[in-house]
Amino acid sequence: MAKKKGKRGKGLKRREIEQLLAGQLTLAGNRQRQGMLGNLGGLLPKGRNEQFLLGLLIGGLAAYVLSEEELRSKLFKGAIKAYANMMGSVAELKEQFADLSAEVEAEQSGTV
Repeated sequence: MAKKKGKRGKGLKRREIEQLLAGQLTLAGNRQRQGMLGNLGGLLPKGRNEQFLLGLLIGGLAAYVLSEEELRSKLFKGAIKAYANMMGSVAELKEQFADLSAEVEAEQSGTV
């Protein structure tokens, strides 16, 4: 009778799950420290010709956008509006955090 293999090959171990959550391990089993943008290399073309053509395309697009006055103006205005919205959101979050901190402090001191 053949000996059964244990459940050892199935699933991830606790240490592997912790490394996966920390960004040090991918599901493919690559155990290199990759960080947040580590898997970006899989999206880019591998060969020299493909990389050249991608660079040519991106460079041409950037040259067109920067040379077209109306389009450049719209892009910069949109970027400025997005930045202003983001800063407003950050200010709102800071205000909410201060309110919550004051509530927690009030509860701890027993005034509520």
